[in-house]
Amino acid sequence: MQHKKAVAPSPDADYPEILDTLEFQRSLEAIATEQRGKPEQARAALLTFFRTVNAEGRAKVREIFKTEGLGMACARRISWLEDQIVAAAFDYATHHAYPGSGNFCVTAVGGYGRATLAPGSDIDLLFLLPGKQTETGHKAVEFILYLLWDMGQKVGHATRTIEECLKLSRSDVTIRTAILETRYICGARALAQELEARFDGEIVKNTGPEFVAAKLAERDDRHIKSGNTRYLVEPNVKEGKGGIRDLHTLFWIAKYFYRVRDTADLVRLGVLSKSEYALFQKAEDFLWAVRCHMHFITSKAEDRLSFDLQPEVAAALGYQSRPGLSAVERFMKHYFLIAKDTGDLTRILCAALEDQQAKEQPGIANVISRFANRRRKIPGAADFVEDRGRLDVAAPDVFKKDPVNLIRFFHVADLHGLELHPNALKSITRSLGLIDDDLRGNAEANRLFLSALTTRRDPQLVLQRMNEAGVLGRFIPEFGKIVSMMQFSMYHHYTVDEHLIRTVGVLSKIEKGEGKEEHPLASQLIKTIEDRETLYVATLLHDIAKGRPEDHSIAGAKVARKLCPRLGLSPKQTEMVAWLIQEHLTMSMVAQTRDLNDWKTINDFSMRMQSLERLKMLLILTVSDIRAVGPGVWNGWKGQLLRILYYETELVLAGASPKSPAPSAFRMRATSWRMRCRTGRRASARLMSACITRPISCRCRSKTRCVTPASSVTSTRTAGRWPPWPAPTPSTPSPKLRSLRPTIRACSRSSPAPAPRPAPISSTPRSSPQPSAARSTRSMSAVSSRTTRTSCAAPPQSPA
Repeated sequence: MQHKKAVAPSPDADYPEILDTLEFQRSLEAIATEQRGKPEQARAALLTFFRTVNAEGRAKVREIFKTEGLGMACARRISWLEDQIVAAAFDYATHHAYPGSGNFCVTAVGGYGRATLAPGSDIDLLFLLPGKQTETGHKAVEFILYLLWDMGQKVGHATRTIEECLKLSRSDVTIRTAILETRYICGARALAQELEARFDGEIVKNTGPEFVAAKLAERDDRHIKSGNTRYLVEPNVKEGKGGIRDLHTLFWIAKYFYRVRDTADLVRLGVLSKSEYALFQKAEDFLWAVRCHMHFITSKAEDRLSFDLQPEVAAALGYQSRPGLSAVERFMKHYFLIAKDTGDLTRILCAALEDQQAKEQPGIANVISRFANRRRKIPGAADFVEDRGRLDVAAPDVFKKDPVNLIRFFHVADLHGLELHPNALKSITRSLGLIDDDLRGNAEANRLFLSALTTRRDPQLVLQRMNEAGVLGRFIPEFGKIVSMMQFSMYHHYTVDEHLIRTVGVLSKIEKGEGKEEHPLASQLIKTIEDRETLYVATLLHDIAKGRPEDHSIAGAKVARKLCPRLGLSPKQTEMVAWLIQEHLTMSMVAQTRDLNDWKTINDFSMRMQSLERLKMLLILTVSDIRAVGPGVWNGWKGQLLRILYYETELVLAGASPKSPAPSAFRMRATSWRMRCRTGRRASARLMSACITRPISCRCRSKTRCVTPASSVTSTRTAGRWPPWPAPTPSTPSPKLRSLRPTIRACSRSSPAPAPRPAPISSTPRSSPQPSAARSTRSMSAVSSRTTRTSCAAPPQSPA
């Protein structure tokens, strides 16, 4: 008996270089003929044949992909190959294994429904039943599923009638989305056509706004789970912000709301321009190429672009190193630029959706809606209006008429606390060409930008909005060079531009006092800063020269000297910004890699600081920089080191002479001999610094000499600015100390008088001779040895 073969349709032409379909069908017929009456042997032979065809076909797809490098073409070839296997399995099941059971339909849903499959993607199938299915029909469905599972494929499936599909899609947006992408593969085509027609008429019609809101909310939730930024240095290519799933969301929304079958139809409807549609295709092809390479390299469905995979994918895509940027860094910069383009397309589509939705409202409802949500004028900004809490343009030619409005727009939004209207963002994206040298040199535009940067509300939000819209990189070309630039290291969590913007955000939080517990010193010092504009500009620009052959600190200082006068900063402010950028790594490097008990370390560092104002600004910049690297990078140990370095350097800048032997002798004695009070409290670096400038008294009120800090101990230069010392807590003395207590008490009773306190160090020479450092060292050594031998010697005398 002759029967018509089930031939799977393809969105493109056949791919004979992957699979010869005629030879494929002849081989299936041969298996059916040879194994007739032997169901077990026939199934084993069929399974072996399908495995061979699938493996050889995918190997050919990979070879072609390596040669041409087109991601969408690779995904379509794999989908076409899967179509042939599914159709062949259906044909064998309904005509040989269970004859007469072919009254159902096999359709593809999900990514497979779009005729695109990555090498490790799941195979999502929907078996459409005409009604109550027969026993042989159920067995035929099971035969297909078990055959695909035994091949090692990950198959997700659902077996439903048309009524069940419609009922579930009304209550579940996920099922509604899956049915929206249904694509016929084989079987009873009439069932697929009926489902499509009824779904369009009963579900899609008049529910566009509801579906759009649900998909955008779903997208926002997904972004929050993935870090809510597209600039993670290990992004998720599929689920992350700016990834393939965001493009799918655009496709779903467009297909559902505008009821189109292809994204190209959006150009005909005027939703996207030709250039924007070309950008959509470019982004889609690049992301699919990256994902296919990841799956081929790992031999599994790996969608997280980890540090281990990035060099291999970059090499597979043909990226080469350039001066200042490695191949992997160039690849990742391209990836983040594509992710940013995806965000631009989302904003454009959302603006078009709002306009279309407003037009489609019925007459009286439209009038009421316009009256209730009428656009309000903004005082002092005639070119902008408020539309339901969002800032929009008053006319389409606002930016063309006055390009300064491209900067003023974000300043007004910050000033009035407004969200940004998608229509305005679409206009900004299409007006970026107006940002030229004339606008960059405009004094008003630079004043507005500086005001937005130093706002006391939320400068991070303003800068992120400007960066997302592409304005920031155009207005400051040096910043545009580091947009989406990644540093290939485990230390950094974000791209360079995202790191700089987050650093400004951390600085703003410190200024507002939100981080007193984590960085108390920086929170105190920022209130005493003389010029906050300088600090904010330096914070934004401190890594702006990364990716250049020259050291980025030195190159960044050169950029600052060129850029700051344009922003309206004075020569003094410009030099301070350049100095902060050039030295922005110095404090953290010294604090974490040098011995802070060495007086030369403090002296050398203070020589580089030269003034207390520089020291304060550099500390705040260093704290903000470390905090903005990524979660978990800042810790209490780093904060303590920075505070010690600041206090020690502040002391030197206050007038303590590094040539005086007294500070060194006291530090050596307090550090080596480990002086303790009777409570066992150890001396601290801050206490040692305080002891250099004024006498101390012991909280434990012992008659013997003690270095436990008293509440009155403060620096003569910085009195009242240090936080108060906590009350000493008793600690358990060591066994050795307990054994020495009787001897120490006896020595204390026999001691004629307590040791004199150290006199304050002055900047002028004293008339009385001072002991040399060598003699202090020898005295110290002798005291240490006598203490070790448990003699009854009194504690050593402090240098005069």
